[in-house]
Amino acid sequence: MKTLILMRHAKSDWSSGAASDHDRPLNARGQQASAALGDWLRREKILPDQVLCSSAKRTGETLLGLDLPDGIDTRFTRDLYLATHNDILHVMRQATGQVVLMLGHNPGISITASEVLAQRPDHPKFDQYPTGATLVADFEIDDWRDADWGQATARRFVVPRDL
Repeated sequence: MKTLILMRHAKSDWSSGAASDHDRPLNARGQQASAALGDWLRREKILPDQVLCSSAKRTGETLLGLDLPDGIDTRFTRDLYLATHNDILHVMRQATGQVVLMLGHNPGISITASEVLAQRPDHPKFDQYPTGATLVADFEIDDWRDADWGQATARRFVVPRDL
């Protein structure tokens, strides 16, 4: 079995004056949300052994705010920056960990969450997939290369306001 943690970056700062969308940082609320999400992952004992993260500043800052243990295989890739759901599936199929955290952006992340699941979770915010939204889903596969649409079972879905 493989576990996917599919997380949208926390709230970013649109007024930061960043030179590009790629360079936009988190705002104070986003920093608090990423810390709360990290606390939640530790409480739930859902910690990744691999992270695949968009190269954007706001996803990197979200990852940093999670305060995950040292030694996790972490890869920053431009392939996840504003990726489509098909791009995200392609990157997912290259994963090697048992529990993989993928950190990215909407709309690709929310579409991926909807498409990988056999049944959507009963949560009022799932369709919106707001900033910081996090899906934990299990795949009955032995190799990520076998991951496909409609295979996963939702274990948990949370948004920062739930925490």
